[in-house]
Amino acid sequence: MPFLDLVWLVPLFPLLGAAFNGLVSNRRGLPKSVTTTTALLGSGLAWLWGWAAVIQWALTEDRHQAYVVTVFEWITGGSVRILDGSLADVNINASFQIDPLSSVMVGFVTFVGFLIHVYSIGYMHSETDRGYARYFAYLNLFMFSMLVLVLGSNLPVLFVGWEGVGLCSYLLIGYYYEQEYCATAGKKAFIVNRIGDFGFLLAIFAAFAVFGSLEFTTIFPAAAAHPERYAAAATVIGLLLFVGAIGKSAQLPLYVWLPDAMAGPTPVSALIHAATMVTAGVYMVVRCNVIYRISPTAMLTVAVIGGLTAIFAATIGLVQNDIKKVLAYSTVSQLGYMFLGAGVGAFIAAIFHVVTHAFFKACLFLGSGSVIHACGGEQDMRKMGGLKRHMPTTYWTFLVATIAIAGIFPFAGFFSKDEILAKAFAAGFTNLNGFGTVYALLWVLALAGAVLTAFYMFRLVYMTFHGDFRGGHEAEHHLHESPWTMTMPLQVLGVLSIVGGFLGFPGQLFGRPELNRIEQFMEPVILPIGHTPHGAEHAAHHVPLSLELGLILLSLAVAGFGIWMAFRFYSGARAFERPRRLAERFPLAYKLLLNKYWVDELYDATVISGTAKLANLLWEADARVVDGAVNGTRHLTVGTSFLSGIFDLRVVDGAVNLVARAYDVASVAFRRLQVGFTQGYAMVMVFGAAILLVVFLVSF
Repeated sequence: MPFLDLVWLVPLFPLLGAAFNGLVSNRRGLPKSVTTTTALLGSGLAWLWGWAAVIQWALTEDRHQAYVVTVFEWITGGSVRILDGSLADVNINASFQIDPLSSVMVGFVTFVGFLIHVYSIGYMHSETDRGYARYFAYLNLFMFSMLVLVLGSNLPVLFVGWEGVGLCSYLLIGYYYEQEYCATAGKKAFIVNRIGDFGFLLAIFAAFAVFGSLEFTTIFPAAAAHPERYAAAATVIGLLLFVGAIGKSAQLPLYVWLPDAMAGPTPVSALIHAATMVTAGVYMVVRCNVIYRISPTAMLTVAVIGGLTAIFAATIGLVQNDIKKVLAYSTVSQLGYMFLGAGVGAFIAAIFHVVTHAFFKACLFLGSGSVIHACGGEQDMRKMGGLKRHMPTTYWTFLVATIAIAGIFPFAGFFSKDEILAKAFAAGFTNLNGFGTVYALLWVLALAGAVLTAFYMFRLVYMTFHGDFRGGHEAEHHLHESPWTMTMPLQVLGVLSIVGGFLGFPGQLFGRPELNRIEQFMEPVILPIGHTPHGAEHAAHHVPLSLELGLILLSLAVAGFGIWMAFRFYSGARAFERPRRLAERFPLAYKLLLNKYWVDELYDATVISGTAKLANLLWEADARVVDGAVNGTRHLTVGTSFLSGIFDLRVVDGAVNLVARAYDVASVAFRRLQVGFTQGYAMVMVFGAAILLVVFLVSF
């Protein structure tokens, strides 16, 4: 099985592209054609080889089992005693795994990634040769990191990819590093993600301490086989893992980096912050579904954070005027829906929404990039309008993606979002894990979020594409449709935004569960846990069919209501009049939403300011105490050495010189006796004899 056994080539291809463009094209300023070819080969070969490997795996007899390919031994060591008292060998391999979950992720990451590479050719054409090469080097490097993340067969390999996408996010957000805002946004994303990553790292250590292994094929079957034994540990590990997911997937309270990440080029927003990177947290939770399913506390935490984030971000999106900021808060909100689905046990529905969201949100971001490109870099929707006439391809693809995210049948977003809403309702209806009331309230919040999503997304459409152009006659004169390299990916993603939802067609409503292709395909990832149900996937079967159909109609109704409200507020001759009057009537609420609940300002006044004050205090302590002690020691040493020098010079050298002087004086006296006459020597002998005689007599 050449493709499957060489699956490590999938991340290697973009890594080689990144290395060439970063180390050769960028440094030597090679033509853009060379950079483009290298980047497309890196991403394109990853797409083709990845799909070939997935297809080959799907055709095997053991396709329900994970296929693990070990590249090399990474970390080896001795035995370590774990919490149960046994010894575990430290043996971690750099290995990749193909299973239903990783194959789904590889499929859409490589495909959407390749489309965004093609789109970037037109969007970044005005960059210098070196800047162009640097951009595509970062883009290829990101694909490498994301593929390592989704293909890793153990937590350490996943963590390497996890950190890699964080690094690439920093580089791409801060691509225009000459601009202070972009550089600051990149640093903000990097620092906030480090907070979450610390929790992830602790989870890795905790998992090894509990299971004695970090391999998915070891941890998850062990936890599934003995849920009672590992329930407490699963709570700790699950919550720590979720801290990492909160940072990476921009959930409350660590969501603040994602809106600022729009400072990067628009294709970056589509790739990293819509289709792939921000969904890494959802992927990780779904991958570790066994850990969460045996811990009701961890499940509830995931659901609550997801539900609150969904409604919180949706309210902010209502009044934003920056086209990319609206899409950014929409992304935060949709990620909340994914975590809500995972939190009620609907893991397959969550990953299904990841896939459909990649299609329509990538289309929306790329469409916004096409608009910004045509408007000369303008992002304020209040200075747009009437673009439908000038950019028909962009408009229709954007409209299709907007209908999809609003959840209108039969577009992709309807199937995935409705599945999450249905499973959330089922969790409340069946009192899942004893938290039925909480899950019911979360379903109400999610339903309200669906209304708001439909409203602010169609508000964006009306403000951008309908009415008259509000950007001035000169700007209107330069309006034009984007080149084919930008419109072709829009068309492909637009089609997928229409048909992609049929992968998860709810055939169980009609007695045909096999029609739900993604659920049938993903089922092996959800391991059976003793005799306990699978969460909302099981609970949904206890909801009457008539009630499920009613919920579908209710979901369509709330989406339609949101669209109607946007039409009433932002179309026709009296467009913008109603929202202006509403803002004047409720000024506090309007300012609250416009300023995003002042969360950034709150963080600046507390966390950032407090950290800065603590840093200054520690600096003062270092300067005055630590450095003072060191400087005091220096002064003491210098003073002591000075006194020691004085003592050595005056006392020691003085004594030595005194003795020498005494010997000198004595020598002068004795020298006078050395005259060379015989009588002198005879006189000395006589005196000497006399002295000896006296001594002799005295002794007696």
